[in-house]
Amino acid sequence: MKMYNVAIVGATGAVGQQLLTCLAERNFPIGELRLLASARSKGKVISYCGTDYVVDETTEDSFAGIDIALFAGGAASKMYAAAAVNAGAVVIDNSSSFRYDPEVPLVVPEVNPEDVRWHKGIIANPNCSTIQMVVALKPLHDAAKIKRIVVSTYQAASGAGVEGLNELRDQAQILAADPNAEITPSAFAHQLAFNVIPHIDVFQDNDYTKEEMKMHWETQKMFHDNEIRVSATAVRVPVYRSHSEAVSIETERKLTAAEAKEILKNAPGVVLQDDIANKVYPMPLLSSDTDLVYVGRVREDISCDNGLCLWVVADQIRKGAATNAVQIAELLVKEELV
Repeated sequence: MKMYNVAIVGATGAVGQQLLTCLAERNFPIGELRLLASARSKGKVISYCGTDYVVDETTEDSFAGIDIALFAGGAASKMYAAAAVNAGAVVIDNSSSFRYDPEVPLVVPEVNPEDVRWHKGIIANPNCSTIQMVVALKPLHDAAKIKRIVVSTYQAASGAGVEGLNELRDQAQILAADPNAEITPSAFAHQLAFNVIPHIDVFQDNDYTKEEMKMHWETQKMFHDNEIRVSATAVRVPVYRSHSEAVSIETERKLTAAEAKEILKNAPGVVLQDDIANKVYPMPLLSSDTDLVYVGRVREDISCDNGLCLWVVADQIRKGAATNAVQIAELLVKEELV
């Protein structure tokens, strides 16, 4: 079996650590593994498959001999992605730096695997909330052509990184001891514990946030259809891990709920959990630390003739980031593009 030299940029962060876990779980054929991070993490030791690796500082000279460079996100992408490509690596990037560049494919393997074939050195990983939605919607789009999507997200604290996760945990502990305690948030705009915040990322000129507009732009790009209308409301909720979404779609051809369930039952990367008689439906508590997209509460939209409503849940650190990136790497190997 051919082996591939892999670098992980941001190896000490949450996504970087999850990338290592996914690579190991999926038995990715790694020859040399190079772990990179910022200067403050240089010298840290990370174990992978029984071997200890010393983290090195990322520089423009870090990528000699590397086949695939997995960037975990953040400022490093803009700083070092070009150097990695110039050294001969294919970059799979988790940041938003290249997602809207028409020269860079934006890929979810269950949705638009064909787009990896035209990469020019960089492949972008979509936003976590977009990934899980399009995995659920692409088979429905193929069957009946989606015209409009209205989605409300319920996004976990860990979507804001370790700082967000720790802040929620600390606030919950403080308020459990004293419900009247004064909370001073830092990771979020307001107290998140026992609250919801309809504000993720910065507001744009149209009063949508950037997080909400990502779902609009990215869905159009991956579905190769600029006519699809997407309206999102992104909400941070006091959940540690896994994002949930209430999605309503309007299709050109009517899909019954029964048809939609049958399609979803056979869709790649999707698990249909829809047994309301027995209170079975997706929940973040049960989807955390898994790689699949869970769909339930599938029903016909009583406000729209050709409408469907569904509930979508997935682990945003795994399928919404690390696992999707590793799946792209697997696709490159399968297509002999690296």
